[in-house]
Amino acid sequence: MTGVQMLTAAEADELIHALKARFEAHMYRHPGLSWEAVETRLRAQPDKLASLSWMEQTGGEPDVVTLVDGDRDILFADCAAESPAGRRSLCYDQAALDARKENKPTHSALGMAGERGVTVLDEAQYQALQRLGAFDLKTSSWLATPAAMRSQGGALFGDRRYGRVFTYHNGAQSYYAARGFRALLRL
Repeated sequence: MTGVQMLTAAEADELIHALKARFEAHMYRHPGLSWEAVETRLRAQPDKLASLSWMEQTGGEPDVVTLVDGDRDILFADCAAESPAGRRSLCYDQAALDARKENKPTHSALGMAGERGVTVLDEAQYQALQRLGAFDLKTSSWLATPAAMRSQGGALFGDRRYGRVFTYHNGAQSYYAARGFRALLRL
């Protein structure tokens, strides 16, 4: 987690205030959870607060989500309507970035996520997130891709079109102005 800078006490308080407001505005995303439990875990893990700050600054609008019933961890995922604007025009991973001979993007989705202490949503997590709202109506998001598919040069991405959630494949080295990634942070 090389790119995460710890927050000052004032920055942490400001972020926690914003996260609490979002948490309370969207209770259906996390039934049965209390803000007090979330805040206690957040304050005990300043590195996670720094990752959440980055998610917020890049347009992710992170919120607590329940993706699997019975999961005891607290999960934050990007809940912005579209793929976060500060994380678009990226190829899938470092190998894809290295394979591009010209017109290289500035970074890769997996590389950026790793530097910031988050993961990229996988296909099942993306489908579960889409049950909590309508996301990626105009954009798409890279998804964590199984190693067998990635070893053949491909990578997954998802979006919502025509009232339905789709998962597609593309060459991992491709990148588009409307494709980014949604981050997941586990407390």
